[in-house]
Parts: sequence; C-alpha cells; structure tokens
Amino acid sequence: MFSGTGLILVALSATAAALLYPLWSYGGRQATGGAGALNAQTVTTPYGPLSAQDRNFLTKVRLAGLWELPAGELAQRKGTTQAVRTAGQHLVDGHTSLDAHTRTAATRLGVPLPDEPDAQQKQWLATLNAIQGQDFDRQFAATLRLAHGRVFPLVAQVRAGTQNSLVRDLADDAVSTVLDHIRVLESTGYVDFGALARGLAASPSPVPVPPAVAPGAAAPVTPTPNPVSSPQP
Repeated sequence: MFSGTGLILVALSATAAALLYPLWSYGGRQATGGAGALNAQTVTTPYGPLSAQDRNFLTKVRLAGLWELPAGELAQRKGTTQAVRTAGQHLVDGHTSLDAHTRTAATRLGVPLPDEPDAQQKQWLATLNAIQGQDFDRQFAATLRLAHGRVFPLVAQVRAGTQNSLVRDLADDAVSTVLDHIRVLESTGYVDFGALARGLAASPSPVPVPPAVAPGAAAPVTPTPNPVSSPQP
C-alpha cells in the first residue's frame, strides 16, 4: 500500500524520467542539420573553438604552399624578365614562411595536413613545366593570379569570423602573403584583367587554368612588362 509520501516520490520519479529522456535520446544520435550539425563540427581547443571552416583553411593554406612554392622556383629559373623572376622569389619566400606557420598551428591544433598537391594543382605545375619563354611568363602570371584571387575571399572570411587565436594569427599572415603575391604577379605586366575577371566570375571547374597559349602563337594581347613598377625582391 502506498502512503502519501510514496505517491509523491513515484510522481517525481516519473517527471524526472520524462525530462531526462529527450537529453538521453539527443545525446545518442548525431546531428543531421542546422545549428546542431554546425556545433558538432566545432571542437574545443586551448586556443578557442576550432570550426570545420578553420580546419579547411589550414588544409587550403598547406595545399597552396605545396604547389605555389615549386611554381615560384620554376619562375626563378624560366622567367624571361626580372619582374617574373622577382614574382617567383616572392612566392618561394612567402610560402616557405607561411607553410612553416601552418604546420606549427596544425600540430598544436591536432589537424592533419596533406603532404602533396591535389590533382588540379599537379596539372597546373605540369603545364608550367611543359612551356618556355613568354608562353611560360603569361601562363605563370595568369594561373597564379587566378589562384590567389580565388583563395583570398576564403582567407578574409576566416580572418573575419574565426574564434581560434592560432587560426586568427595564421589568417593575418596569409592575408599579407596573398596580397603581396597578387601585387607582384600584377607587376609582371602579364595579367589580363578582363580574362581574370571572367575566370573569377565563372564557377570553378575541376582544373580552372586560363587558356594556354600554344608555343610560338601570338597572344591576343601581349602585355609589356614594366620594370619600373616591378617590386624588388
């Protein structure tokens, strides 16, 4: 026989079970969308929350260095003007420093990084390896300027919104590096800004390389490098 106190305890137990059940059932299933999915992709670190976008940023910066540094070395060897060779030097110096910064941040945050360029980037390098002379100069400036134009919005977005102090510091470094590379590439005199605008407006294709100029063929517009405006190494 239940006393009055016993009935009260039974009622309280039932109420507690009803309240706790949604929490148990929610914890046992994965978020499938909305804010729950976004929160599930963010992890806590000693340097602040690390989001999926932050991790993607670390990967993108690493990948950029894995192909842009070799591209810079090619420009130093194959560039036909001092401006192109100077741009190559800036790419080598910038990505040597930025890659070291990226690897240090990734180690502290426990984020795995790739060890080689992706398929698209390998094709870019293969194209640059296969051409010589002014064909190389034009393709180098066009491809690298398009790549930097595409990555810059990601860098800016991460810098504006990240809550992680290590990612914020890396984004500061990346903003400075990307802007420097954009300037030196433009200073080669080989960037066709009309073609660049069309390339940036188009949906990224698997291999968004500017149209290659056939060896010996005349380019529709042949820009004249301006040594006066070329930055110094």
